[in-house]
Amino acid sequence: AAIAAIKGYPIKIMMPTSVSIERRQMLEVFGAEVILTPGEEGSNGAVSRAIDLAAQHPEWYFPYQYANDANPRAHYEGTGPEILRDVPEMTHFVAGLGTSGTLMGCGRYFKEQNPDIQIVAVEPPLGERVEGLRNIGEGYIPPVFENWNGFDILDRKRVVRPRESIEWTRRLVRECGVFAGISAGAALAGAVKVASQIDTDVEGPATIVFIVCDGGWKYLSTGAYTDDLDVAEANAEEIIYF
Repeated sequence: AAIAAIKGYPIKIMMPTSVSIERRQMLEVFGAEVILTPGEEGSNGAVSRAIDLAAQHPEWYFPYQYANDANPRAHYEGTGPEILRDVPEMTHFVAGLGTSGTLMGCGRYFKEQNPDIQIVAVEPPLGERVEGLRNIGEGYIPPVFENWNGFDILDRKRVVRPRESIEWTRRLVRECGVFAGISAGAALAGAVKVASQIDTDVEGPATIVFIVCDGGWKYLSTGAYTDDLDVAEANAEEIIYF
């Protein structure tokens, strides 16, 4: 939306009604037309609506982050080399499975440089919602994941529940001063699970890298950081935290 505003392009954004109000307001500030889709359909419903509109208007440009090769390539050419340059001793890389761009781009680069680096995807349980993530067992596999041979890149997956995601997001704020989005807490929860299963006496020292992939300011109205934990967990079933 920001780029469209600078370039003077009209832009339409599909979003479920269940996203936080901050997400909508941010786009509207930049002049985007926000088209809302049913909240119960989640992000899949918004993607489906965008695909339909793009098919009806071939003269429009549709970035489609779930299938756009520029998504993983940005991480293959940028994020991955930067991480490995700064943390050459990395043994494990953990990231959320959303569009899969970060995992595919970084994962392929890391495997090319050092096949021993373990690539770990974080996903929610089947039928449960963890903000910004998806379980590929639910039927929708992002084209980016398929096109970049995701099953060959991943070494394992770790399941993280909504409550764990919120708990670790709050710990990022309290203990590290990092005001991150909920999907970042999910990635940290996954990294902690990986760490708990490493036998350093057998495998040697481990260095685990995870991605803080979103800021918390977009979700202040949801109560994810301040409500009682049980209430925040219940809200996670109704609100999508991208």
